[in-house]
Amino acid sequence: MKTDLSTYNNNWYQPGSKLKRFLWYFVNELFLKNRFNPSSSLKIFWLKRFGAKIGSGVVIKPSVNIKYPWKLTIGHHSWIGEEVWIDNLDDVTIADNVCISQGAFLICGNHNYKSPAFDLIVKPISIASGSWIGAKSIVGPGVTVGSHAVLSLGSVTSTDLDPYGIYRGNPALKIKTRTID
Repeated sequence: MKTDLSTYNNNWYQPGSKLKRFLWYFVNELFLKNRFNPSSSLKIFWLKRFGAKIGSGVVIKPSVNIKYPWKLTIGHHSWIGEEVWIDNLDDVTIADNVCISQGAFLICGNHNYKSPAFDLIVKPISIASGSWIGAKSIVGPGVTVGSHAVLSLGSVTSTDLDPYGIYRGNPALKIKTRTID
């Protein structure tokens, strides 16, 4: 068999009404992705209006891209850095006191390379309290990041990270255990 993209069909995937997605596209461009908008409160206002669940004390830096806010939960006192892309085709849950550093990429979708039609696959991402996703790191579909785990600079994970584990590389491997004094 060979890949045949002419047979690709993701009609089963309905992330929200066309109108809602259309309106969000413009709000996202104007208020979240816009590097000239430093206001976290304005971003949070719009995210909540589109269904995001966001705790208190959340900081969202400029140039953040969020696919579908109605599939996003962010706990209290978490930080989302510059140029973070949350491509949440499925639910993304970010717990309390989490730092997602600049340029990190959280991606809930992939394709089935074994299928001739290259079918879409979506899975949620969960990031537990106290975790840190380093700058330019990638968290793939279906990953659970354990409490206080660290994914270091430029690392890539497509598997779960243990609580308090420090991970590095592509693929990310556990290099030691995190201690907090």
